[in-house]
Amino acid sequence: MSEELSRDTRMEQLPEAEIKPKKGFSIVWLIPLLALVIGGWLVFKAWSEKGPVVTITLKSAEGLEAGKTKVKYKDVDIGQVEEIALSDDISKVIVKLQMQDGAESFMTDRTRFWVVRARVAAGKISGLGTIFSGAYIGIDPVKDGKPTLEFVGLEEPPLVTTDTPGRLFGLKAEGLGSLDIGSPVYYREIEVGQVVQYGFDESGRAVDIKIFIQAPHDRQVTGNTRFWNASGIDMSLNATGIKVDTQSLISIMLGGIAFDDGPDPLAAEPAPENTAFPLYANKDETAKENYTSQNYFLIYFNQSVRGLSVGSPVEFRGIKLGEVIDIHAVVDDKTRVFRIPVTVAIKPERIHGFGSAAKSTGNDLRDYVDRGFRAVLRSGNLVTGQLFVDLDFFPDDPPRDLTFEGTFPVIPSRATEIREITESIAEIVKKFEKIPLDEIGEDLHRTIRATTATMNRIDRLAGQFDAETVPAMTEALDSLRSTLADLEAGLGSDSPVNFQLREALGDFSEMTRSLRGLTDYLERHPESLIFGKKGDQP
Repeated sequence: MSEELSRDTRMEQLPEAEIKPKKGFSIVWLIPLLALVIGGWLVFKAWSEKGPVVTITLKSAEGLEAGKTKVKYKDVDIGQVEEIALSDDISKVIVKLQMQDGAESFMTDRTRFWVVRARVAAGKISGLGTIFSGAYIGIDPVKDGKPTLEFVGLEEPPLVTTDTPGRLFGLKAEGLGSLDIGSPVYYREIEVGQVVQYGFDESGRAVDIKIFIQAPHDRQVTGNTRFWNASGIDMSLNATGIKVDTQSLISIMLGGIAFDDGPDPLAAEPAPENTAFPLYANKDETAKENYTSQNYFLIYFNQSVRGLSVGSPVEFRGIKLGEVIDIHAVVDDKTRVFRIPVTVAIKPERIHGFGSAAKSTGNDLRDYVDRGFRAVLRSGNLVTGQLFVDLDFFPDDPPRDLTFEGTFPVIPSRATEIREITESIAEIVKKFEKIPLDEIGEDLHRTIRATTATMNRIDRLAGQFDAETVPAMTEALDSLRSTLADLEAGLGSDSPVNFQLREALGDFSEMTRSLRGLTDYLERHPESLIFGKKGDQP
């Protein structure tokens, strides 16, 4: 108890602490103030470095994530996807992009956005890196244009961006064929460009194709350049053999376009960008002259035109002048006769001097018709039965007058040689039908029976000849053989007759020599016939 009292006493005796407030700023507040300044600076820096907010419209947001997907240009991050939402009609996707500071300089209506994913198209593979890193949004910035912050994203990445050196050119074709976006363009079997766009022209009857030629090969395109469709395999058979023409395996499968310098390439200047060229069907077509004018004619055929079609050639002695553009049948209301008018388009420039004849008011064509200018259907292919219109002169054809239907001259026609041959064969068949084949058959049957009886008699006579005549002839031959043997024995080299003949011949030779000597002497002394030899005179 005493101890507790003593402790309280000691506590009461201790002095109390005096608290005095410190005047001035405490160093402790520096830490939160510094943190506040740094945070504010970071906020200001982040706000000042932010670029514009861009809105793009896409059909699908496949592979995109808000807050993660980046916007890249040449693999450099220049923005990020901030928000992804559906449009009011839920048919499209609205994607908001937060761009970095400075991006507003190329936010124009010519700038393009698209989603970069792994793709396989036109024989090319792109975007394989996105398999592991994920899709991102690509951009093709263009500073020239009207400023805008709303864009429609491309469904396919552009094949050519604005920073790719080269130029665009246009091609006009009757059809697209096997060409597609990304189809290659070749120059001397080397790929130098590709197809970037196609569509119908203003008339809707032809196709406009946009191609991009990379630099420096774009300088090879001049006003004389010829483009042709190099798709597939071009195979032809002519007098020199089989010719196969193709650019590459890609052009066989996916199509392609090729071009060449054309005539006089050194004198031609490089063509300006977006120059339009015709696209020929193949390389051989580029060597043909491009005729611009053509005139129309009518030809009436009073026979079947099976095998003649629109596009069939019109030729004059093997030279193509034009082609058939229309075939139909008409009936005359008065005579109720069917006729087949064939409309042909002829390019008069193919024959010099024919242009004036093509005019409906010209006299040259009338003069040609008077001299037998006619149209004939001929077979162009015996296998397929294809026909073509052949124009030529037939002086023996009956005279015809040149007529007109509207502004179209009507070229007279004549029957084809095949039809004439068919008609001749028909006439021959008719004459053959008039032959009395039944009577001729009966006469021929009687003749055959008589001939059979005669042959039987000849056969019997031949049997008698073998039985009677042949043995007698054999005996006669044996007798003749014996006689010849006897003659040979009597006239042989050692026979007496032969020896006597040789002696007689010797005596005859001596007598001949004596006569020759007497003859010589008498020629020299003819008086000896009267007086005798001189040595014998007295």
